[in-house]
Amino acid sequence: MTKPHVHATHPALVARLKRADGHLRAVIDMIEAGKPCLDIAQQLHAVERAVVNAKRALIHDHLDHCLDVDHSFSDRDELKTISRYL
Repeated sequence: MTKPHVHATHPALVARLKRADGHLRAVIDMIEAGKPCLDIAQQLHAVERAVVNAKRALIHDHLDHCLDVDHSFSDRDELKTISRYL
């Protein structure tokens, strides 16, 4: 079993994603209630930005704290892999 991989920034990231989850649920309710498409699109955009910003924060935190200073080959491969998600 692997040990948990937790950073100091993870609780804030979880809080951010929970807010985005709440907003997404609100968007679903808006659709089911027949709200105007413009309002729905605006809220979906906000949800999308929240998720993108959370992903970016996670990746930047990983780059700051998980890659070795000696820049080993495995770290370079990992950097290439994770940078695809930016």
